[in-house]
Amino acid sequence: MKMKTHRHSILKVWMAALLVVCSLGATAQKKVELQVWPDGAPNTNGITEQESEKRPNRPTNVSQPTLTVYVAERGNGQAIVACPGGGYVHLAMDHEGHDMAAWFNAQGITYAVLKYRMPNEHHEVPLSDAQQAIRIMHEHAAEWKIDKVGIMGSSAGGHLASTAATHFDEGCRPDFQILFYPVISMDMAICHKGSRERLIGKNPSDDLVQLYSNELQVTAQTPPAFIMHSSDDRTVPVENSLRYYQALVKNKVPASLHCYPVGGHGWGYNDKFAYKRQWTELEKWLRGL
Repeated sequence: MKMKTHRHSILKVWMAALLVVCSLGATAQKKVELQVWPDGAPNTNGITEQESEKRPNRPTNVSQPTLTVYVAERGNGQAIVACPGGGYVHLAMDHEGHDMAAWFNAQGITYAVLKYRMPNEHHEVPLSDAQQAIRIMHEHAAEWKIDKVGIMGSSAGGHLASTAATHFDEGCRPDFQILFYPVISMDMAICHKGSRERLIGKNPSDDLVQLYSNELQVTAQTPPAFIMHSSDDRTVPVENSLRYYQALVKNKVPASLHCYPVGGHGWGYNDKFAYKRQWTELEKWLRGL
């Protein structure tokens, strides 16, 4: 009798797990691949080498930006443009990009992964791609049942996302921002030096440093933010998120900061991250927008 009960319990757990997997898979059925600039970009990064991958899902020398959209089957009106990280030299397209699609679709959120161009010291290039991606999502708003478009980014992609949230023109202001262990500042005391150099060069002007230190660019019009960082991050110091959060609070912008005691850098959607279950906080925050 005990053996039958045990087997029955195992079967129930297995079936429940299968239902979850099937549910996540079913919500990411519609996948749309789009060129960000089908008629040609308004600027160039000057890269002449062919795009390549030294590791799977790590494209470098990106010169042709694309937007991969996972349309939620039962959308709640929200959409997100995700900017993977990679120090502005390559892109972590898996755990900071495509791997998150099923999770967001399960929340009813249409999710798009931006393969943006590397700056190669042409600082305006990644931002123009992110802004255009937001415009594309708005252009398809009726088709994909979207009424809010947010920006999300990890590491250097978090710098791009926070740049889009603080440097916007009409028609490309994100409605909210989600930042994973973001590079925020170009201040040499706390910045990620590789990202800084590849974005604004080895010897940038003071004006350029200030322009891309996004903690200095926050205003009352900056969109609400959800920020995550590990206190033991040795690649991008947590001070980046702390300064940005303080600037948001100072300007009365709704913001939620989550600092985890351990985790290091670059965890994204990896299961090995000890606080991955805390993503429920993000789910609740998104529902409250």
